Amino acid sequence: MGISDLIASFLQESLNEAEDGVLEVQRNDLAQRFNCVPSQINYVMSTRFSPERGYIVESRRGGNGYIRITRVRVDRQTLLMHVINSVGDRLDLPSARAILSNLVDSGAVEQTVGQTILAAVGDKALAAVPRENRDAVRAEIVKQTLILQV
Repeated sequence: MGISDLIASFLQESLNEAEDGVLEVQRNDLAQRFNCVPSQINYVMSTRFSPERGYIVESRRGGNGYIRITRVRVDRQTLLMHVINSVGDRLDLPSARAILSNLVDSGAVEQTVGQTILAAVGDKALAAVPRENRDAVRAEIVKQTLILQV
């Protein structure tokens, strides 16, 4: 098990024990506990505790900085609309892969649908599109296909 998995597991267990579904932790304390750099904590927050996975993460930096993780339950349609609205004008392939993986993991999109969208936005499928335009085309394809899933 890697350091990211250990951190995520610890946070998930702590969140499960929190009565109100809210966990507040100090970034530096976590980094010391797991003997890692604070940016590793940021990575775990952005990849494991994203809105697509049902979490809201608030962060305050500085000496008294903290991270507040709130578990939220949203219906499938709300989740998809949040993702659609958060994609933006450009989307690189690793980000598209992460978004689709999170949607499949959360059950908002069936695995075959996620794989199909991923194939449609892959570099092989977009080979005829100039490289500098691929991220813009990829963003539109992801948004439009997810709109059909709402």
